[in-house]
Amino acid sequence: MGYCNGRCTLIFICGMQLVCVLERQIFDFLGYQWAPILANFVHIIIVILGLFGTIQYRPRYIKGYAVWLVLWVTWNVFVICFYLEAGDLSKETDLILTFNISMHRSWWMENGPGCTVTSVTPAPDWAPEDHRYITVSGCLLEYQYIEVAHSALQIVLALAGFVYACYVVKCITEEEDSFDFIGGFDSYGYQGPQKTSHLQLQPMYMQIPLDNN
Repeated sequence: MGYCNGRCTLIFICGMQLVCVLERQIFDFLGYQWAPILANFVHIIIVILGLFGTIQYRPRYIKGYAVWLVLWVTWNVFVICFYLEAGDLSKETDLILTFNISMHRSWWMENGPGCTVTSVTPAPDWAPEDHRYITVSGCLLEYQYIEVAHSALQIVLALAGFVYACYVVKCITEEEDSFDFIGGFDSYGYQGPQKTSHLQLQPMYMQIPLDNN
């Protein structure tokens, strides 16, 4: 019963991860955040494989899913540190998330709740020609905190998925070992009935009554 509940819970967690990462992927596309887009894409593939392994009782897929979750947590911790400007990181000058190929920022920077965007003209000389120079004010929640909330949610789901993935793998392994011990043919050296290759022929004797007449 516990194994069934753990397996069903892991399926639910995988479903939640897919929904949340797809929502995050949409806004990363809108903000041209290429590094998160690539990470999200890999995460979607691994979660689908983990979901398949859970449904089909494939422990190898679940183990791979659990290993990826460790890397996924590490990535989201880095994103949190980036937006909170931990250490030498700076969300204003570093263009790590766009692979240094554009100056785009998070989509939430201009489209956050209550944000008012004002274009500044003329633009500074250092501003690229294909970018507009703006100021954002009146936001009820700054964009960096929205991004941090997204990453924190992913970390919580990843930790829960890791715990249940390990539990499901343990249950599947114990179930396979139990089958080998109780009903597995290899444990008893089972051999099927053997067919004889030659038939032994024996002579038959018949007694014929003699007629004296």
